[in-house]
Amino acid sequence: MFTGLIEDLGVLKRFQKTAQSGKITVATAIPMAEIVMGESIAVNGVCLTVTDFGNGTFTADVSPESLSRTNLGQLQAGSRVNLERALKLSDRLGGHIVSGHVDALGLVTKRFQDQNAVRFTIEVAESQMRLLVEKGSVTVDGISLTVNSVAERSFGIAVIPHSLSKTTLQWCEPGTQVNIETDILGKYVERLLRPAATDTEQGSISLDFLAKNGFL
Repeated sequence: MFTGLIEDLGVLKRFQKTAQSGKITVATAIPMAEIVMGESIAVNGVCLTVTDFGNGTFTADVSPESLSRTNLGQLQAGSRVNLERALKLSDRLGGHIVSGHVDALGLVTKRFQDQNAVRFTIEVAESQMRLLVEKGSVTVDGISLTVNSVAERSFGIAVIPHSLSKTTLQWCEPGTQVNIETDILGKYVERLLRPAATDTEQGSISLDFLAKNGFL
């Protein structure tokens, strides 16, 4: 689990690609003494496992699923990436609960200055829109952000100067693809409320279910 608060802007040093998977090596200011083999580090919001580290870099494998669902496959040597280590139970939850499991790619369609903030409009698939609510939480390239507005196929965010300067959003322009993870709590609620596919399927909540179990 992560919080969506970026610790470091890393630099992709090497991307060894195969037909459907790959391995990345990332340079970071995160102290090597604090990295543990096998630990999770979110790279642009994608939870990856450290397979090697040393001399200011760490290496992680990238699965076919990650390449197909995220923007990692678009990275090249020199690309900047948002980095966050996994949450400790003793840490403050300054952002929101982030799993590091990207749902879909979003497309930045607008960027404009609004007083001290920069506003972005991001287009996403229709299937993701029901999980985005105004003033709810969303993760964009691993960054915990507040949804400021919701339209039919897009949502808006406002980014303060600190967040802009410490993340890859400073380089995001219309046409940039970003990793989107919707709120995990919303996903579970949506799943529970979804009508059952069959009469025998369990776990679906309806008005009949609530009534039968004494909630209405």
